[in-house]
Amino acid sequence: MAPPQPHDPDSTASDTGLEEELTAPKWRHFDGELVRTSLWTKLTRMPALTASALAWAWRADPRDLTLALAASALAAVLGALSLASITWVLDAMLAEGPIAQRVHAAFPAVVVVASVAALAGSVRLASDWALARLGAQTERLVELELFDLTTRARLEAFDDEAWADAMYRSRDRGLYEVPHLVTACLEVFSGLVGLLSLAGVLAVLHPLLLPLLLVSVVPAGWAATRAARMEYDAQRRLSTGRRRRWILGDRMASRDSAAELRSYTMRPSLLADYTALADRERDTMLGVAWYQTRIRALGSAIGGLATALTYTALGALLVVGLMPLAAAGTAVLALQRSQGQMQNLLHSLNRVYESGLYYADFTEFCDQARAQLPPPATATAGKLHRVQVRQATFTYPSADRPALEAVTVHVDAGETIALVGENGSGKSTLARVMGGLYRPQEGLVTWNGTDYLALGTGVCDRISVIIQDHTRWPMTARRNVTMAQECDRQRLDAAARLSGTDRVVSSLPRGWDTLLDSTFASGVNLSGGQWQRIAGARGFYRDADLLIADEPTSALDAKGEARFFTTIRAHAQRTGAAVVLITHRMASVRMADRIYVLDQGRVIERGTHSELMAAEGRYHELFTLQADAYTDPAPNP
Repeated sequence: MAPPQPHDPDSTASDTGLEEELTAPKWRHFDGELVRTSLWTKLTRMPALTASALAWAWRADPRDLTLALAASALAAVLGALSLASITWVLDAMLAEGPIAQRVHAAFPAVVVVASVAALAGSVRLASDWALARLGAQTERLVELELFDLTTRARLEAFDDEAWADAMYRSRDRGLYEVPHLVTACLEVFSGLVGLLSLAGVLAVLHPLLLPLLLVSVVPAGWAATRAARMEYDAQRRLSTGRRRRWILGDRMASRDSAAELRSYTMRPSLLADYTALADRERDTMLGVAWYQTRIRALGSAIGGLATALTYTALGALLVVGLMPLAAAGTAVLALQRSQGQMQNLLHSLNRVYESGLYYADFTEFCDQARAQLPPPATATAGKLHRVQVRQATFTYPSADRPALEAVTVHVDAGETIALVGENGSGKSTLARVMGGLYRPQEGLVTWNGTDYLALGTGVCDRISVIIQDHTRWPMTARRNVTMAQECDRQRLDAAARLSGTDRVVSSLPRGWDTLLDSTFASGVNLSGGQWQRIAGARGFYRDADLLIADEPTSALDAKGEARFFTTIRAHAQRTGAAVVLITHRMASVRMADRIYVLDQGRVIERGTHSELMAAEGRYHELFTLQADAYTDPAPNP
């Protein structure tokens, strides 16, 4: 039986729900801003955006920028000079006498025109070469700036929907518009120089030609600007849907999701969702194309009437004797070239405007990212004695209620504490607060009594984290443990033994040099348990005072799990490190020096295993449920 098509009747409800989700207020965060931002406001921002883009180009390569500016200006002047020389040619050709004599008289002027044109072409080549170099260097620079900010921004920013949309728009097109904006700005500069030069030629021929030229090209410029605004508004409205479509497409073509996609036969529903998003984007852009065509047609019609008026005026000047025939011929060429130059200039101005709109997404996101950077450190984190969380409250950016509320915990050097509770109780959030990844909105987190805010990102150098949702980096096994290019072989071997990674590496075809990604040549795939051992080695490799292990054994077998918990306690006792352990395996937390039980973001119980069992509270309930599952006999069939 053929699989259902993306638009079969069963997908109607899914399509409707998807449309409602994408048009809900939370997905349309910037619509109000778009309504408030007028065309005039955007245009007045163009000089600042242009200066900013040229500043990027100057940082990328000042020599190429200078060469591009100088060559563009010189090429434009030479173009006008060659046009002025044509009058010399026409005067000689239209003079009285035999044709051979007239051709001989015009030859020097022809040589000048050809030489100037050849020189102008060579200068344009130099300008194009400089622009090509400048584009590549500028793109590299802005990409590095973006990723420098995203890798330094506070973690909670990535939980904000508005941040995610802004980052997508910036990465999707914003940062790539910077070199385009630089090129367009240089084209505008060249166009202005060329147009002024041609305007000088026309002014010499007759001043009346200048206003007529302006009238003939302004309508096309107005139409191009309106068309660009329509497209930008549509692109911005579609940014959330595009981000979601990109994510769906990535999942449908990813190795990580391929097995589950097939197991749950998700193909029809995913294709339906993807098609609904793609259709929505297509219909929107088709509508934009129709309105753009109407606007441009109107501009072209008005411009055509103005051009007819210009040539009528030129003919009248010739008839009444206010312009000689040779000058009239030059004027025709000058008008044609000026109109082309003016339209190119307006096109470049439109590109500046359009690229500036998208570039604004990049600059706005960079401003948002800088606002999310942690403050500079004012103190250093010394050898750990105690990490303490005091009355900490943390709420995710898009959440309605706190994930942590007035939580107080502490761990001393050499101690092991455990955080237990049901899913969603706040364990992982608390671990990230203790690891310096999240900053509570209320309360304090201190390292030996010093606020984490004062320590800055330097505190993370003294903390090691083993997380359940670890990243599977497309790097070698060695880099997946060291997380850096340099490697301390002694520490690497010790971390591998502690985590059991040595057994994993011994089975790899190239040992530590094996690439852990089968989508690349000679790369391999690891099982979930093998990856978890790699993640455990990461935590042990770093010489840290605080080790946070969040569900570190969820993919390990019973033997590997028992070994890991024995190892982690021995590691803490030997090194004097503090350990924060999160696990649902209640039998594994009995050895902890102190256990904190969380429920809906609050600490509801604390104490040792014996104390909490004696209290017969939530911990006793959770522990007994798991213990009974192992001790109760299996039910009779």
